[in-house]
Amino acid sequence: MIKQSNQEKFYQEHDRHYVAVDCIIFGFDGNSLKLLIQKRKFEPELNAFSLMGGFVKNEESAMDAANRILLQLTGLADVYLEQLYCFTNVNRDSAARTISIAYFALINIYQSNKLLVENHGAFWVDLNHCPKLIFDHDAMVQLALQRLRLKFITEPIAFNLLSNEFTLPNLQILYEAVYNRAFDKRLFRRCFLGTGLLINLNVKDMSGSKKGAFLYQFDHAKYVQLYNIGLYFNLPIDKQPRMKVDKFK
Repeated sequence: MIKQSNQEKFYQEHDRHYVAVDCIIFGFDGNSLKLLIQKRKFEPELNAFSLMGGFVKNEESAMDAANRILLQLTGLADVYLEQLYCFTNVNRDSAARTISIAYFALINIYQSNKLLVENHGAFWVDLNHCPKLIFDHDAMVQLALQRLRLKFITEPIAFNLLSNEFTLPNLQILYEAVYNRAFDKRLFRRCFLGTGLLINLNVKDMSGSKKGAFLYQFDHAKYVQLYNIGLYFNLPIDKQPRMKVDKFK
């Protein structure tokens, strides 16, 4: 009879849990902030609305698992993905003790593979009209939104939700969707143009009005250069007077 080592005994004496990842996937359709959800295909909570997620495999890290889910779901690799929080409530999943590591992702809706999304039974919903989600997924979304709002004024992550070329009205609509409030147009333009990180392409998008709006690109190379010498992105738009009630606060 082969004796167990002390190491084997030590590990076997402890409880084992499932480890899952849940992905809060944000997108922007030009008018509102969107969330990617699906109807659950199995019990518990069959047919209830859920975030996208799955279990971590033996051969992968939690980040690997989140990237795998995003790739399988949207066809996109190398998207903005950040670990949000570890949800460990004992009774959070009624089927089994499951620890969930939540990530939030920012993707360009129009670059994602629409057919892949549909084949997985997933669909985009307006964040302001999102149905109730299973387990603690609503708490995950709210925490991700809080993190997003902080990041939007301290890091230039908003551009992950936009096309490579955008107008200042496009950018303002995005920020208003994220903060669920209106911003003064003149002050908003001043804030962003004052960063020196927008490249004016001297071409106008005429789809929005007869006058049109100039197209811009985000100068990522300049941002990295400034970051490396200790000059950080700091957008003071949140200091503007609040103009409508924030329903998420």
